[in-house]
Amino acid sequence: MEEENLGQPLLKKRYYENCPGCKVDQAKELGTDVSIRNLSYIWMTMLCGTLPVASLFPFVYFMVKDFNIAESEEDISAYAGYVGSSFMLGRSFTSILWGIISDRYGRKPVIIVGVMTVVVFNTLFGLSTNLWMAISMRFFLGSLNGLIGPVKAYATEIFREEKQALGLSSVVAAWGVGLVIGPALGGYLAQPTLKYPHLFPKDSFWDKFPYFLPCFVISAFAFVVAIACIWFPETLHYHNGSKESSDNVEAAEVGSRETEKDKMNKTDKSIFLNWPLMSSIIVYCVFSLHDIAYQEVFSLWAVSPRRLGGLNFKTNDVGNVMAISGFAIIIYQLALYPSVQKACGPVNLARITGALSIPLLQSYPFMTLLTGSTLYLVINIASILKYIMSETISTGLFLLQNRAVEQHQRGAANGIAMTAMSAFKIIGPAGGGALLAWSQKRLNASFLPGTHLVFLVLNIVEGLGVILMFKPFLGEKKEKPMEQLQ
Repeated sequence: MEEENLGQPLLKKRYYENCPGCKVDQAKELGTDVSIRNLSYIWMTMLCGTLPVASLFPFVYFMVKDFNIAESEEDISAYAGYVGSSFMLGRSFTSILWGIISDRYGRKPVIIVGVMTVVVFNTLFGLSTNLWMAISMRFFLGSLNGLIGPVKAYATEIFREEKQALGLSSVVAAWGVGLVIGPALGGYLAQPTLKYPHLFPKDSFWDKFPYFLPCFVISAFAFVVAIACIWFPETLHYHNGSKESSDNVEAAEVGSRETEKDKMNKTDKSIFLNWPLMSSIIVYCVFSLHDIAYQEVFSLWAVSPRRLGGLNFKTNDVGNVMAISGFAIIIYQLALYPSVQKACGPVNLARITGALSIPLLQSYPFMTLLTGSTLYLVINIASILKYIMSETISTGLFLLQNRAVEQHQRGAANGIAMTAMSAFKIIGPAGGGALLAWSQKRLNASFLPGTHLVFLVLNIVEGLGVILMFKPFLGEKKEKPMEQLQ
C-alpha cells in the first residue's frame, strides 16, 4: 500500500492538518463541497459587493437636482453620470492589487476588508451634502472594495470541477440580484419623508438626508455579513510549519515548492499572454460597458418627464420593476441556467442571448406610447428578459476566465478582469448620462429623435460584444486533466 501511495501525485493526496486549502480539497474529494453554507457565503459577500453599485440609480437624478449644481434640467443626467462613474474609477485603480493580495494572503482577508468598506463609505455617501462629497465617497467605496474578484475565485475553488458552473452561476445570480435589488431599495427607501410621512416626519433627520435610508440599510446588511465572514473558509494552501513533516518529507517538499515557485513565476510573467483569459476579459468588458450604461440610462429615462421622452416614473416605480426582475433572476440562475448551460454550452448560450437582446432593447423607445397597466406589464417583461440575458452572458464569461488559469493565478486574473471591466464601466454611466441628456435636447430631430439614438448606441456596443464571442477572437483553454491533477 505504501509503494502504491508513493506512486500517487503528492499534491493531490497529501493533506496537511492546519492548511485551510487542504480542508477544502478534502471536502471536494469526499464529495461534500456543495453545501448551503458555501453557497450562502457566496451570496452574502456578492450582495455586499453589488448592492451599492447600482442602488443610487433611481434617486441619483433627484440627489443631483437637490445639489442645485445643474444649470438646466437636461444637464442633471450628465452630472448623475459622473457620480455613477466615480465608483468604477476607484475600482479600476485597485482591482489588480486586491487580486494579487488575495493570491498571496488569502481570499478571506480581502473579502473582509471589502465588506467593511461598504459599511463605512456607503453610509457616508448617504450623508452627502454636495456633488463632490458624493463623488469622493463613491470613489473610495470602489477603490477599497476588492471583494468581487476573490469571491469569483473562491466560487471556482470551493467546488469540484463538474460543480463549478453551479458556483459561478451562484456568483452571477447574486451579482444580478444585487444589481436589481440595489436599485429597488434605492427606489423604495429614498425620500422616505415624502413616501412614508407617518414613519418619517418632515423636518427630521430623514428629511435633511433624504437618500440616507437605502444606504444605511445596505450598510447594516454588510455589517452583519462582516461578522459572518469570521467563519468564511479559506481556499489557499499554507503548508509551512506542518506538524506532519519529517526531515525527509520536508526536504522533498522544499524541492517540490521550489519547482512550484518556478512554475508560478513563469506563468505569472505570461498571464497577459494567456489568450483564452485575455480574450474573455475583453469580451466581458464590452458587455460590462453595455450593462452599466443600460442600468444608468434605464433608471434616468424611467424617471424623466414625458416631455423629455421618459416614462415619468417615481423612484418606487423603478424599484418595483427592479424587484420583479431580481426575483426572476434568482429563479432562472438557480433552477434553469445549469441545465440550459449543460445542453447548449456557456459560449453558445451567451451568443444566442446576446443576439436576441438587440431587438428587445431597440423596442424600449416605443414604450413611451403606452400608459397605465399596459406600460407596467410590458416594461416588466422587457426588464426581466434583458437582465436574464445579461446574466447568462456574464456567467459564461466567468466560467471561461476562471478555467483559463490555475489557482495561484486566479485572484490576479479576476483582479485584471475587474480592473479592465471597471475601466470600461467608468465610461458607461458618464457616457450614458451625457448621451441621454443630449438626446433629450433633440426630441424633434428628423433622424433617431430622442431616446431612439440612446438605445441604438447601446445596441451597437451589444452587437460588438456578440461578434467578439466568435472565433478566432474568443479563445477557450484546452483541458489537460492529468496536468491539472499533478
